[in-house]
Amino acid sequence: MTTPFDEIAGLNKIVHEPARLAILTALSSCKKADFLFLRRLTGLTKGNLSAHLTKLEQSQLVDIEKTFVGKKPATFVSLSQEGRREIEAHWKRLENLRNGARHWSPSEGAEE
Repeated sequence: MTTPFDEIAGLNKIVHEPARLAILTALSSCKKADFLFLRRLTGLTKGNLSAHLTKLEQSQLVDIEKTFVGKKPATFVSLSQEGRREIEAHWKRLENLRNGARHWSPSEGAEE
C-alpha cells in the first residue's frame, strides 16, 4: 500500500523546484510576462532566472519571445499549452497529497 509520502517521489522535478514552480504559477495567471517582472516577482538574479527559463523552455513548458520595445531588447515568457496542463496537474497532485496526508495514519514504527 502506498502512502502520500511515496507519491512525493513521483512529482515532476522540473515543475516542483521552488523557483520554477514560482515562475510557472505566476505565468498561469497571465497571458505573458516580461523578464523584469519575473525577476522582481521571484527575487532571482538575471543569471538564475535565465537558467530556470532555459530549463523550462527545453522541457517545452514555456515559450520565450525575444523582441525589441522601441530600441530596447525585451524578453517575454508565456506558458505553453503543455506548461499550462503541467502546472494545473501539479497543483492538483499537491492538493491530493495534502489531503491524503491528513487522512493517513502511521502504522508500525511510528508514535502517535
